[in-house]
Amino acid sequence: MVVIRLARGGAKARPFFNIVVADKRTRRDGRFIERLGFYNPIATANEESIRIAQDRLTYWRSVGAQASPTVERLISQAAKKAA
Repeated sequence: MVVIRLARGGAKARPFFNIVVADKRTRRDGRFIERLGFYNPIATANEESIRIAQDRLTYWRSVGAQASPTVERLISQAAKKAA
């Protein structure tokens, strides 16, 4: 099964997450199929905190990829900001 989830990056105490499409059996920060965007939880007011490639997200959902609950929440946040 293919899932859309967060892969952690960044340094200690400075988290940065990539939104990736990966096989469910792989490790959280392991191999992934495609990077769809990023989430920066500690972004300042003048920095972009979330970016998602909507066209690729739509494609992966159409072929059966399921998003994790956290990614679902981030997608809805990004949609609210865009509107």
